[in-house]
This record gives sequence, structure tokens and C-alpha cells, in this order.
Amino acid sequence: MVDPLKARLDKLRKFSESAKRRADMYSDVAKMDDSHTARSLGALQKAPAPGKKLQKIGFLMLWVPEPTGVTCAIGGPMIVAGRYLDKKYNGSTIHDIGHTTKNTMSSISDFKNHVM
Repeated sequence: MVDPLKARLDKLRKFSESAKRRADMYSDVAKMDDSHTARSLGALQKAPAPGKKLQKIGFLMLWVPEPTGVTCAIGGPMIVAGRYLDKKYNGSTIHDIGHTTKNTMSSISDFKNHVM
């Protein structure tokens, strides 16, 4: 008969090892210095935020006084579209993924230390 606590600890150990490998891989990718690789990974280092830009432009158009009201009619939908893009577009970078992985890894380690 397998002890459920030992099975759970074995599963947590596997999760911890996977998180460590993933964090090492992300940090190695972030440290690459090749100019071609660095250029291609630039989008992952500095992720664009089109939703925030659309929102800012929409607010500017909404607040600009204009007699015909065209900017007000365009500004509102731009704000809504920007908010939609913020919800649907993932603007995370390699740094964010590595940070989240390290946090997960430390919580797994804390839990494992408390159980043992």
C-alpha cells in the first residue's frame, strides 16, 4: 500500500524540479547575447501594449473640444476597444514569466518544508 503523503510529496518534488528547469531555461534565454537572437527576442523582452495606447488615444480624442463631435464619437469606441485588447492580449515578457515561476517554486518549497 502506497502512503498518500509520500505520493503527494513525490508529486510536489516533480513539480518543483519542473519549475526549477523552467526558471533556468527562461533565465538562459534572457541572457543570450547574439545580436540576431537578441533582435528576434526583443518582442519578448519589451512586449508592446496596443490596448493601453488605444485607450490613451481614445481619452485624448474624447477630451479634445471639437464643434462637430466626431472625436467624441470616435473616442468612446477606441476606449472600449483598448480595454478589450487589454483583456485579450497577453503582454507578459520573459521577465514576468521568470518572476512568476520563481514565486511558484518558492511556494512549493515552503509547502514541502512545512510538510516534512
